[in-house]
Amino acid sequence: MDKKEEEFLKKLLSTFKVEAKEHISAITAGLINLEKATAQEQMGYIETIYREAHSLKGAARSVNLNDIESICQSMESVFAALKRKEIIISPALFDILHEALDCISKLLSTDGKTEVFEKSLIKELVLRLENLPKGAQPFSQQAVEPSEQKKEQVEAKPISINAPSIPDTVRIPIARLDSILLQAEELLSVKLATSQRAAELQEIGESFAAWEKEYAKVHPFDQNDASIKSLEHKIGNLTKAAEYDQRLLGGMVDNLLVDMKKVLMLPFSTLLEIFPKLVRDLSRDQGKDVELVIRGEEIEIDRRILEEMKVPLIHLLRNCIDHGIEMPDERQKKKKPSRGTLKLAIASKNGSHIEILVFDDGRGIDVAAVKTAAVKHDIISMEEAEILDEHEALSLIFRSGVSTNPIITDISGRGLGLSIVSEKVEKLNGTIYFETKPDSGTTFRIVIPLTLATFRGLMVQVNEYFFILPTTNIERVVRVKKEEIKTVENRETISLNGKAISLVRLEDVLQLPRKTTKSDSGDLVYVAVLGSAEKRVAFMMDSVLQEQEIMVKSLGKQLSRVRNIAGATVLGTGKVVPILNVNDLMKSAVKVTAQVKIPETSKLKAKRKSILVVDDSITSRTLLKNILDTAGYDIKTAVDGLDALTILKTQAFDLVVSDIDMPRMNGFDLTSKIRSNIKLSELPVIMVTGLDSREDKERGIEVGANAYIVKSSFDQSNLLDVVRRLI
Repeated sequence: MDKKEEEFLKKLLSTFKVEAKEHISAITAGLINLEKATAQEQMGYIETIYREAHSLKGAARSVNLNDIESICQSMESVFAALKRKEIIISPALFDILHEALDCISKLLSTDGKTEVFEKSLIKELVLRLENLPKGAQPFSQQAVEPSEQKKEQVEAKPISINAPSIPDTVRIPIARLDSILLQAEELLSVKLATSQRAAELQEIGESFAAWEKEYAKVHPFDQNDASIKSLEHKIGNLTKAAEYDQRLLGGMVDNLLVDMKKVLMLPFSTLLEIFPKLVRDLSRDQGKDVELVIRGEEIEIDRRILEEMKVPLIHLLRNCIDHGIEMPDERQKKKKPSRGTLKLAIASKNGSHIEILVFDDGRGIDVAAVKTAAVKHDIISMEEAEILDEHEALSLIFRSGVSTNPIITDISGRGLGLSIVSEKVEKLNGTIYFETKPDSGTTFRIVIPLTLATFRGLMVQVNEYFFILPTTNIERVVRVKKEEIKTVENRETISLNGKAISLVRLEDVLQLPRKTTKSDSGDLVYVAVLGSAEKRVAFMMDSVLQEQEIMVKSLGKQLSRVRNIAGATVLGTGKVVPILNVNDLMKSAVKVTAQVKIPETSKLKAKRKSILVVDDSITSRTLLKNILDTAGYDIKTAVDGLDALTILKTQAFDLVVSDIDMPRMNGFDLTSKIRSNIKLSELPVIMVTGLDSREDKERGIEVGANAYIVKSSFDQSNLLDVVRRLI
């Protein structure tokens, strides 16, 4: 194959991927709708999905992706049979169809390349699709079958589940649009500069007029009067021209930025289309019945922010399903509907921000459980936990490592989900709040800006330095009397709304030298109260100058991460001013006010932790041993549960990693024996197994396992992360 042909095939494959994702998205949406559709609506969805599968099959054939073509052919056959009413619609049918779509998506990510074992899985999937049970179709509830002519008319009217194609659109690479937007955003600096020049000319004109008055007092009839009047006239005209140019250019730049931002604005629906399937899969995996309700999906937002919010929203939905929504029988005992409700609503806020609401009608957040988890993982001490009020205790859910799940699984239990959500929202200069009530549910509210590039910022001064604070994170700016600053436990505080808030000097947080010559004559000081997640800190500064529109500029690759600094902006004067990172400021403020004590134990050399690996497969034992040994642990192995118990009687270990399905004694029985032994009862146990059913995971919880990792989704870093958390 020559280079030209190879390049052509690459471009063809790239085009196919774009098309394939559209087909997969349409089929997924169709399946979700079909599962909830009435008998009268079903045939329309079936027809549309059938056509999408047929189109995807033909596209896959054109790029020689035979596995995708084979799966699509089988799916097409299934929907052809559904059209003929030869297959029973059931949850099992939807499960295998979604599984087929997942398989196609995975093949797309690898350009159709598969390993030997994956080939066998694909072959098995195709066989299952081709051998679905036949039977009378229950969705046809009409007493009398329509005539063949009318039947054809019914089948010829599919319900469209895609937005109609618009012929006057073109596909442009996102990178090219991003580049154009960045260039348009650079014009904001020009707009600010012209505004500054106009202001400077006006100031010159005013100064000249003042000088002219003083000059006239000394020289009432000077021969230079005509020249002075001419110069004054020219300055006036130049000032008017500059102001006109500033208004004209300012309007053009504003309109261009608005139009360019609209080009890169995408509706939330482009992100949310994956969520119905995600919720369906997660809830079915846990044996729960959950309905997802989406509102406001038509609202548009900057594509870059939309991409950043994908992971946080997935974490929130997982958290709601896993921690919030109860099992159907538990809900019925509480006199709730057996089906839980998960609501995702998007709404505009103040014209420049978006509010995302995630609500579940589950059990709510257990304050006591949060405190216990935080103490268990050394986030706070027992003494600190006892004095925390309910609001402060609940805010601990955003701390890394806090999880109320009794077992670590591939879905939850590591205490990272909400921490990631909080960090990502703060990175976008947004805020997150939540409300919870026992047995009534939990609501998370996220407020994020519409666009990343520009925002409103407050310019403040510390010594001779200037900084920008994002307005989004400023709760209030006040002037406080010096006598109102109190010292509590060696920390300065101020009182706002009857509550004490920690006060720190911005110069101390930024490690700037204090000016010894600073005047202390004033009785008032400027204070900005900043909020991040559930934290509040007041920062004292020398002066607050003005609020203005700010364009963010990165610090470049050489300074990709500077503590307390999020970026920089250029003022109209050409002066570069740093933009402060509020999340970093909050952490730095804690370091400034806290007294750090180094435990004596930290000075001792850490002893290597020991792990017992239990698995009857020599391949699995060797793999786990090598992974853990390379990570710095002492490893010993056992061939089954009975062998492991014998070893545990003679040697102490910090952790057990065990398979479940083993001869003589399985992993469940081994874990149960460990928990019933007084000396071993606190020994952490991780189950690494091929058993992935909900019943097996529940059995793992019952016998006392600390973590449950399924081999089909096994990942080396995932295992090591769980091990580090447990020991």
